[in-house]
Amino acid sequence: MRKQRVLTSLLLTMSLMAAPKALPSGTTSSIDYELRDILQATINQSDSFADRFDAEVWLVDMSSRLEQFIASDEERLNLLRLIHTEATLAGLQPELVLSVIQTESAFNQFAISRVGAQGLMQVMPFWKNEIGREDDNLTQVATNLRYGCTILSYYLDKEKGNLTRALARYNGSLGKTWYPERVMINWERHWLVR
Repeated sequence: MRKQRVLTSLLLTMSLMAAPKALPSGTTSSIDYELRDILQATINQSDSFADRFDAEVWLVDMSSRLEQFIASDEERLNLLRLIHTEATLAGLQPELVLSVIQTESAFNQFAISRVGAQGLMQVMPFWKNEIGREDDNLTQVATNLRYGCTILSYYLDKEKGNLTRALARYNGSLGKTWYPERVMINWERHWLVR
């Protein structure tokens, strides 16, 4: 019963954030049914969560945080589902991956850096050749997340859990702290679950 009340409250809050500022006369509040349906479909597709309630709470919470970068409810929820799945598969915290994406591309899936890194997690194209998958499209969200999460997880293992060194290695700035600091600031300000 408590879980249902929390979910209803979260959905109502999210619908009010997405709803027009003025409600029709005589209306106190209403649930955005389109958003509810999108959230429902996203949750049903998510198998990386411990249970349905965890999925609902995380997706609603992170979606409201991501709204400043992505306007569409459906795009946000689909991206969050993919991030959670790929991060979990790689043994990473999804919120860390969100911080890396914010730092690397500000959630622009078509971002290309001055050195040629591509997509949300700014993956270098040479990795495609290294693994024999030259035709992979690094601006395709699922592909980019799979590469980026796998690479970051590898560096975290290589650095024996030292996140600062792993992030610097991911960025190609091992021995420097400016990049890990940026990621950590974004994590603290935007994505950290308290």
